[in-house]
Amino acid sequence: MPSHLHKAVLFAVLSASVAACSWQKGADSAAPPVAAQGTGGGTGRGGAGGGGGGRRGGGGPVPVVTARVQTKSIPVTIPAVGTAEALQTVQIRAQTTGQLSALHFSEGQEVRKGQPLFTLDARPFQAALSQAEAVLARDTATANNAERQKASYEDLYKRGLIPRDQYETQRASTDSLQATLAADRAAVDNAKLNLGYTQIVAPISGRTGATSVHTGDLVRANDATPLVIINQLSPIYVSFAVPGRYLGDIRRYQARKPLVVLARGQAAVAPGAQAPAPPPPTSQAQQVAPGQGATAPAPIGLVETGRVSFIDNTVDATTGTIKLKGTFQNSDQGLWPGLFVTVELQVTTDENALVVPATAVQPSASGQFVYVVGADRTAQIRPVTVSRQAGEEMIIARGLSAGEEVVIDGQLRLTPGAQISIAGGRGGGEGGRGQGGQGGQGGQGGPRGRGRKGSP
Repeated sequence: MPSHLHKAVLFAVLSASVAACSWQKGADSAAPPVAAQGTGGGTGRGGAGGGGGGRRGGGGPVPVVTARVQTKSIPVTIPAVGTAEALQTVQIRAQTTGQLSALHFSEGQEVRKGQPLFTLDARPFQAALSQAEAVLARDTATANNAERQKASYEDLYKRGLIPRDQYETQRASTDSLQATLAADRAAVDNAKLNLGYTQIVAPISGRTGATSVHTGDLVRANDATPLVIINQLSPIYVSFAVPGRYLGDIRRYQARKPLVVLARGQAAVAPGAQAPAPPPPTSQAQQVAPGQGATAPAPIGLVETGRVSFIDNTVDATTGTIKLKGTFQNSDQGLWPGLFVTVELQVTTDENALVVPATAVQPSASGQFVYVVGADRTAQIRPVTVSRQAGEEMIIARGLSAGEEVVIDGQLRLTPGAQISIAGGRGGGEGGRGQGGQGGQGGQGGPRGRGRKGSP
């Protein structure tokens, strides 16, 4: 019995709830529609919810970002990809055969010209030198005795005491001993030279690479494998190629003064860190002819400045390019032999270039254009001709004048003649509230700003 009583009470409560909901729905449907009143959107939220008021609120000034057309001095550049090359590269080889007794540097160390690098066992060469000097001393004594005998024979010959042929034989013997002395002196010099070869020094200043020998190894003269390679890094070359059609301009401007070359390396990335994402593809508005200075914004990284020091004497018939070299001081050794860099060859400078941000130029089926802001703060379409791109700026050839104001962000919401407002204000929202507060066509504001659509 108690369970039947509990079920009866629960059924009565559910029935009362359903009846209350049906009564509320009937009261809402019985209420007559109310025309939109000016008080309905007093807070502006009703205007945002109403049909007519909301549409007029969306038609207010469009928030955009603008910039002025400027006149700048912009360099005319030719982009290329280059490779760093050592100014000098020396392969160190032994000039005599011997055992390596000492190594005076560490792999990868900076060395100065004349600094000792290797020492070979000098004892065999010292012995050879001593032997050559002994032979020279012996033959010198013999030659001195022959000279004295020659003088004696000459005196006897003049007095007629000896025949002529005996005198001539003694003189020839003396001359032969003098030639022997010359050979002995040459042997001594050669022994000294070989002894000097046991001390191998750096012929240039630079950085050493990996060595192929160690203390105790037998080093052979003029071996195919060098003992070590030294690269001079300061200064350094950057070799690159540009299209041959620019050769005339390069030679003309190079004759006036050495052309400037910029080398840009990759941005530094910490070990284990993710490499930076590649730059977004260039839009149609930013696509200009290759070789006209079109360069993507370079990542933050190495930037070195150098001068053109070499122009090849032949254009490569296969690629149609000509090879150039720029010399860089490279005092901080940021450039390394074999490193690929992005090169900008600055041919000349455009002193009075009209410049706008690259985002101001937009593409269309009929060509490129910009939105120009008029004195009445309306945006108008202006066709333009882009000369070239330099980094994040466009150089305009025709269509704009210095000082004009152009839209650089927010073009997707613009139409010709649209009112604009500078982004950062609340022009669009204030327009919605103002229109929503007018009577006759707006929406009635609900308790929390929700408006019901009014009658037409």
